Amino acid sequence: METCAKTEINEKDIKALQDTIYVIGGKWKLPIIYAICNGNKRFKAIKNSIPGITTRMLSRNLKELEDNKLITRKVYTDYPVTVEYTFTEYAKEYGTLINQMIEWGKKHRKVLVER
Repeated sequence: METCAKTEINEKDIKALQDTIYVIGGKWKLPIIYAICNGNKRFKAIKNSIPGITTRMLSRNLKELEDNKLITRKVYTDYPVTVEYTFTEYAKEYGTLINQMIEWGKKHRKVLVER
């Protein structure tokens, strides 16, 4: 039997996997991270780059990503007040992971279509 990762499963690994899914899971978090990674720093630009996301969902998910130290929110008090979102150094390693997930998703779609 082939294994996909490690040969033994332990409780710490399962907890770490659950923590990861909690932090980046859901319909919108990875697209938001991807939008910010691609240079969309302001709320409206992020919203416009993600088809179908509502203002409420974007706001809620940005707050969760900020709480989990993946993005920072900076307010510029000039007139008009502007807010920019950027990656934290801690979150930059997600860039590679997201690109790998995109490639896997493309392959997976082909597999499903070829059935």
